[in-house]
Amino acid sequence: MKFSESWLREWVNPAISREELSQQITMAGLEVDDVEGVAGEFSGVVVGEVVECGQHPDADKLRVTKVNVGGDELLDIVCGAPNCRLGLKVCVAVVGAVLPGDFKIKKAKLRGQPSHGMLCSYGELGVDIESDGIIELPADAPIGTDVRDYLQLNDAIIDVDLTANRADCLGMVGLAREVGVLNRVTVTEPTWEAVSASIDDTITVDVQATDACPRYLSRVINKVNVTAKTPDWMIEKLRRSGIRSIDPVVDITNYVLIEFGQPMHAFDKANITGSLQVRLGDGVEKLTLLDGNEITVPADTLVVADDNGPLALAGIFGGEHSGVNAETQDIVLECAFFAPLAIMGKARNLGLHTDSSHRFERGVDPELQHKVMDRASRLIIDICGGEAGPVVEVKADQYLPKAADITLRRAKLDKLLGHHVPDADVAEIMTRLGFNVSDVDGGWQVTTATYRFDMAIEEDLIEEVARIYGYNNIPDTAPVAALKMSQHQESNISLRKVRSMLVARGFQEAVTYSFVDPKLQNLIHPEQSAMVLPNPISSEMSAMRLSLFTGLLTSVGYNQARQQGRVRLFETGLRFTPDADAPMGVRQEPMLAAVIAGPQSDEHWAIDSKTVDFFDLKGDLEAIIGLTLADAEFSFKAGSHAALHPGQCAEITRNDQTIGYIGAVHPALEKPFGLNGKTIVFEVSLDALLHASLPVAAPVSRFPANRRDIAVVVDESVPAGKILSTIKKVGGNQLVGLNLFDVYRGQGVVEGKKSLAIALTLQDNARTLEEKEIAATVEVVVSALKDEFNASLRD
Repeated sequence: MKFSESWLREWVNPAISREELSQQITMAGLEVDDVEGVAGEFSGVVVGEVVECGQHPDADKLRVTKVNVGGDELLDIVCGAPNCRLGLKVCVAVVGAVLPGDFKIKKAKLRGQPSHGMLCSYGELGVDIESDGIIELPADAPIGTDVRDYLQLNDAIIDVDLTANRADCLGMVGLAREVGVLNRVTVTEPTWEAVSASIDDTITVDVQATDACPRYLSRVINKVNVTAKTPDWMIEKLRRSGIRSIDPVVDITNYVLIEFGQPMHAFDKANITGSLQVRLGDGVEKLTLLDGNEITVPADTLVVADDNGPLALAGIFGGEHSGVNAETQDIVLECAFFAPLAIMGKARNLGLHTDSSHRFERGVDPELQHKVMDRASRLIIDICGGEAGPVVEVKADQYLPKAADITLRRAKLDKLLGHHVPDADVAEIMTRLGFNVSDVDGGWQVTTATYRFDMAIEEDLIEEVARIYGYNNIPDTAPVAALKMSQHQESNISLRKVRSMLVARGFQEAVTYSFVDPKLQNLIHPEQSAMVLPNPISSEMSAMRLSLFTGLLTSVGYNQARQQGRVRLFETGLRFTPDADAPMGVRQEPMLAAVIAGPQSDEHWAIDSKTVDFFDLKGDLEAIIGLTLADAEFSFKAGSHAALHPGQCAEITRNDQTIGYIGAVHPALEKPFGLNGKTIVFEVSLDALLHASLPVAAPVSRFPANRRDIAVVVDESVPAGKILSTIKKVGGNQLVGLNLFDVYRGQGVVEGKKSLAIALTLQDNARTLEEKEIAATVEVVVSALKDEFNASLRD
């Protein structure tokens, strides 16, 4: 919103400079975007009177004048303005004057005639007013007066960028109130003689949409002279507010709009048929707006209509047919309260944005309409003449906004501000803001003003106290925090580290509901009963999950149904197992689960396409186990799980305690879950994974390591893990490396047997091992495998 500083100071005039005023307004939350002078920088320009004016002897478009500027002599000035004439009061730049652009006035001759000055136009003084000639001042302008003082050109236009919640400051009354509160200065509102009805003429008003328009005022004013001239002071105040002058009636409605923030509209009474109706459009009616554009009025848009159809878009834009024009004699003034929600967005939907819609969208004071109607009536009668009828009001009290009653607690105020504002200051701030304040135990009871739509809760009042008291007056207090080492064990592994490793290996984290479909869960855990919710969201989400399998497998089916061939998901969360001995009858255990399906890798020209298998996911799980630095404590052994394939299921243990299962999903579950192809899953207890063995530093051997490879043939049923475990037991301290690098079945190996190729790495920390020592260790290993597994070396 743009406003004139001098106009504001007519309402409230604190003893501060322009710069201080702008800074103060900004710090109060009404950000000042720009401060611009109303005229350029100039000096030496005074009021003068043209006492002689004649044609230049050698130029058709020039006039030779003598101008009285209050001195002993008249000034000879040559002027080319078409409106220069005898008796005109003008703005005279005397010799020595400096005009905008550092243009200095000197004595000169124009076509042989002396010119000791210059008669100025608005443009030459840097004033943004279009004119065809020099400035014509009123006849009573005092000769010799400095033009900057006479035209109040030392004024400035202040542009304030208001937030949507501060509609109360979209008028001089709100801005003055803010400045008055900030400076503890009394605000002086303009006064006028009330307008009493001198005629009985009225117009019937039928408000059909009372929720959208709970208050509507109208007043007939007859015999209005629309051709009267708008006073210069009003034109200039409007100009400095960014509004151009149109005609006196429109100018007056715009003037009170800037004064009080209340939009008004004037109808030509002769063009109203029947009664005024405030209703919603029917979606087919046409309306030609004041700008000449024709629109179809949307069905959800509020209109002011007569018996023939819409006259205006209520609170947005007037119609051309009923607008005031040069032929208008009788008018109907409208001043209404339109609910913000009834106006919000309607102008934008039609490609419009007006000063009126801008204010109604944000909310105007629902108690202001009578005052504004009387103010506009007085200005119209004083400027345009006329006879006023009585004010007709239609209102629905139940839909009018009410002032909020809010309790402000001293403890809450101090807590949020971190500073104690004295009680007297708090009460004074609220009172100056126009709120009613009463003391209660431990605080204040505040009834806000109807013009403050943004006041609803206690925090709103606290913000007002801080804003008016001054953010700069609240001392900076650094937070006090005692440094304290966190309580954690070095051996604990963070869950974030586990997640990061899975993400690095190509997994995406899933978050599924703890509530699952009991039918699907029963297929995974047929032997376990689940907790059923008494009031489930739906029948498909009525049981607490017994494992993370149900949610993850459902997610795999969902993704595969949407052409996602390669799926790699993991999830961490609780499973809920009924247990009479547990608190609340349920045991809650944090679990980690993962699932893979589809090809091992994304499609690539250099990589063979292979489907995932058991060992792909087992490798991912072993990488996580590696974080514990206790691989030897974990083992995989053949197991069974109702949800997993009988021949492709392993039980996962740590220190011989079962912590989870890994395997291929049972074929019988593929159809119920919508799975496409082989799916591998695991689920393990998080508590068993998040504890690591602390590493122990040991010197690195300076002596060479020796590798020996053996290939042993064993029965197909013998797990390779047991072979490796036995080798570790008998290999002694010199066995520092053990790796299964090949499994072979085929020619040269009896059917029902398999060949395991194992690399043994031997090394001593104190000396270089001799060949006989290495051979002895290998012999011990081979002998132990033969005794325990009937293994033999492969030829």
